Formats: sequence, C-alpha cells, structure tokens
Amino acid sequence: MTTWTSLFLLLGLGLLAVDAAAPWWKTASFYQIYPRSFKDSDGDGIGDLNGVTEKLEYLKEIGVTATWLSPFLKSPMADFGYDISDFKAVDPLFGTMEDFENMVSRAKELGVKIILDFVPNHSSDECDWFLRSAAGEEEYKDYYIWHAGFLNEDGTRRPPTNWVSVFRGSAWEWHEGRQEYYLHQFHKKQPDFNFRNPVVREEMNNVLRFWLEKGVDGFRVDAIYHAFEIEADENGNYPDEPRNDWTNDPDEYGYTHKIYTVDQPETPHLVYEWRQILEQFQADNGGDERILMVETWSPIEIVMHYYGNETAEGAQIPFNFQLISNLHYDSDAYHYEYLINNWLNLMPEGKSANWVIGNHDKNRVGSRFGADRVDLFNILLLTLPGCSITYQGEELGMLDGYVSWEDTVDPQACNGYESNYMDNSRDPARTPMHWSDETMAGFTTGKSTWLPVSTDYRQRNVKTERGVSLSHLNVFKRLQQLRQEPSIVDGSAEVTAVSNYVLAVKRHLLGDYVYISLFNIFDSIENVNLSSVFGSLPAKFQYALVTEKSIKKVGDQVSAGSVTLMPHEAIVLRSTTTA
Repeated sequence: MTTWTSLFLLLGLGLLAVDAAAPWWKTASFYQIYPRSFKDSDGDGIGDLNGVTEKLEYLKEIGVTATWLSPFLKSPMADFGYDISDFKAVDPLFGTMEDFENMVSRAKELGVKIILDFVPNHSSDECDWFLRSAAGEEEYKDYYIWHAGFLNEDGTRRPPTNWVSVFRGSAWEWHEGRQEYYLHQFHKKQPDFNFRNPVVREEMNNVLRFWLEKGVDGFRVDAIYHAFEIEADENGNYPDEPRNDWTNDPDEYGYTHKIYTVDQPETPHLVYEWRQILEQFQADNGGDERILMVETWSPIEIVMHYYGNETAEGAQIPFNFQLISNLHYDSDAYHYEYLINNWLNLMPEGKSANWVIGNHDKNRVGSRFGADRVDLFNILLLTLPGCSITYQGEELGMLDGYVSWEDTVDPQACNGYESNYMDNSRDPARTPMHWSDETMAGFTTGKSTWLPVSTDYRQRNVKTERGVSLSHLNVFKRLQQLRQEPSIVDGSAEVTAVSNYVLAVKRHLLGDYVYISLFNIFDSIENVNLSSVFGSLPAKFQYALVTEKSIKKVGDQVSAGSVTLMPHEAIVLRSTTTA
C-alpha cells in the first residue's frame, strides 16, 4: 500500500487528526518589521512604508505568513513612534495613507497578512486629546491620570507616589497649565490613558475599527500590562509601591516592586473586549480571522489569562517571552526543556503556542547567545508546535550594531548615563536591515542613516546569503518548507533534554513521517541514541535539514541509535518510513 493510500485510508477512518479548518495563524510564521530600519525608499536614511511595500516579495520568498509593523502613525518621535499624536494618521516620515493602502493591497496580492502595532497605554503629550485634557475641557479632563500631588513642609511640591517610569525618574510629570501631575509609565511625553473612563475605552475601540476598515488582519497590542493602575481611594489618592532591593537609585525602574502599576486584574478583560470587536467585524465583513497579539512581560500564570476565560475569548497570541526572558548563554538543555514544556503545560486547553526569541527591545539573538547559535534558535522556533515570531534580520544572523553615545537616540539609554548606556540602549538591535553588500547595505540611496549601519553588513546580507547554500537565510527558507509537513503542522510534540548538552524535539502525526530536531547547545561533540530517548522509533532516519556546522548532507541516512552532533550544531531528521 502506498503512503498516500495509507493516508487517505487513515483519514477516512478518522485516525489521522488533521484539522483542515485550523485558523491561519495557529502555525503561522510571523515577521516583525521595525519600519525605520527596514527599507528606505526616498533616500532620507529612514525606512518607510513604500520601502516595506518594495520588500514584501522578500517576505513571501522566506515563507512569512504575516508581518507586524512597529508604529508608523503620526508622532513627535520621542519614543520613535510609540508616542502617538494621531491614532488614525500616518506620520509623513513614513509616507501617506495612500502609501499604507498600497502596501496593504500589495500584501493581499502576495498573500502576506498585515498586523498593526496598537499602542493603547498612552498617547503623545502632543495628542489633541491630551492638550484638551490639560486645558481642563470637561469632555477630556479624565482621559488621562491626573493628581495635584502633595506639599512638603517647606512649601515645595512632590509627586503623588513613588512610582518610577520605565525610562527612569518619577512616573509623574508636573503640568504647569493644569497645575497637576500626570502619570507616564514611559517617557514624560507619553501620558497614560485612564482606562477606567468608558469614553476612553470607546475611543480606542474606534481606533481598532478604523484600521480594520483599512484592511489590517489584526493588531499587536503594545505594553498591555501597563494599561491599568490600582484604582484611587475615596480621596483620589494612590499608594506608594514597596521598595525593591535591586538598587538604591530612586530613579531606577527597579527601585520599587510593581504591584500597583502593572498586571491589575482588570487588564485581561480589556483584551476580551477588543477580541469581541474583531469577531464582530469578521461577522459583518467575512474573510479570515483577525487576530490579537499581546505584549505582556508578566509572570507566566498571568500571561495565560490573556488567552481568555470560561466566558470570553482573549488574544489568540499572548506573546510567549519565556525563552527571550529566561534563557542565557550558559543555560543547559534541561532549562530549555522546562521553559518550553512549562508553557505547553500551563496553556489552556484548545489554545495554541507561540515562540519568540528576538524583538526590537532586546539585543539580537546572535549577540546574546553567540553568532554560531543563530541557526540553532531559528530551527528551535520553527519546529516547535504553534506559531513563530521572527524579528527582522534574525533570519540573516544579524548582530547588534555598534552605536556610540553620541549616536544613541533611544530614550531608555539617553535618560541614563554615558557610563552604562549600552546596558540600556535598544539602538544596537535597531540598526538598518542588510539588503546587500553595497554602500549603506542597500538600505538607502542616501549618504546617512538614522542609526549607523553595522560594520559587518558585507558578510551578513540578503544578497550574499542567497548565494550560499547553507547560509542562515537559506537554512531559514528550508525550515519554512519543512513547516508545511503534516507532522510539523499538526503533529504531537515531545520536548526532552537528552543530557545537559542536547535538546530533542519530536514531532509526529499518525500515518506521517517522524521528525526530530536535535540541538547541541554547547561546544563539545555529542552522540545521541534516539531510541533510548523516544519510544517506538523507526530504525532509520535521514537528514532533512543541516547547517554549515554539519558534516552530513540532506538525504544522508543515519541510525536512530547513533546520531553525532558537532559543537553548537542543530539538525532536523526525518524517519525513512511513516509511523
């Protein structure tokens, strides 16, 4: 009996658990674009929407299902677009609304979905809503969190609480016009909305509806865990947060223990409301499911609430930051195993996993874990069950660029000290994308860029890596092809540490081939007996994916009883027979 005949028979008997109607996002490959650094179309040294449109075919080439774009809305750029002054307008720096519409249209032609970065926690202090609130206009006065503060015995004024901003210093800023403090959990030009005001909630609901009408396929929700603070008492006052022992500097974010300014119990319910808006839009307009991807750096038990509860659906993808937050260069295979299985075990029944290892707020994967582990992490993310989220350039193995103190623009670094700015700066992970080995890495036709182009662009770029068979880029593209295999799309997953050094991931669907990904985390040569790790394995496997570290080729066969891994090598094996 042929393999295909067996598959059809198993399907007919109901023994092959393939969900033909699975939502598009469940096993999607997401790709984060930081527009300022992706592609500049007009030579001003800053990436823009037309640059994104120009490179959408590249996303199709590397197997991307959907891309989420960091903010490109109208903004004074105090935090590079995360301080929005108009939630329904494109900033001229990035183009026009027509450019946005053309980008969406082209993406739909190519079958690449567009996810918008939605920033609900705060606006810019140049937003019309804030200006009206600061002026005390009745309709807007409670759009933000205001408090008069307190007077010291000497007549000087002090903030309402000891709350500290993520970007250093007090989270309260005095407004001379209104004669009150306003809350800003980030930059002082990013005042926090008052989500206990139903008018604010509806205002932001309408922002979602506006962009859904423009054709976006969903939203990545920024910093959701900051959306609510503890409710004020009957006198309108807020409590101080208890001290942490991390630092003695009262301006450092770690000076207080965040029990009143993040992870308030109301916050997941805000996401449930937004999910209803997306579902209603789909019911009214048809098409594929629109999604929410939620950013919360919260304890894992809290993150799970964002999936929803017994009565309400939440975000399809609450970002899984377990790997990005908790893995270190010297983490062993048991640590990897625990972090992966802990998410899978805690995840509510019927929900889907997601995996993140890099983004615009963290140092690049190769800089954190070593340039020779780039393929290892790409293989891990793309062979685990669920969807993956890849930050632009990680498919090339891009490393952090050097950004001097003089060139640093990230407020998280600029608000600190030159002596330790590199510890706080996010700029090195945001340097321009490497498209070619030509001047300015093919990012711009101009003579300068908003952040310096990394000096290694001639070695690590799209043009060069396309021509190298086992480059990071081509390994990534081969991975995307493997992700279409039934066992990897729909199969069961078994994740286990073989030893301190080696992690193994088994994917299998009844009637299909068995796939096993192996990861040699450290720098010794390791030999693995797969038959002693996983039960009932076929005797023979063949290499389905290799990297430049491998001494084998794709198609080479190997006994399940003896697989050799070179230092920092990662491979994917496929059984020679179905099981």
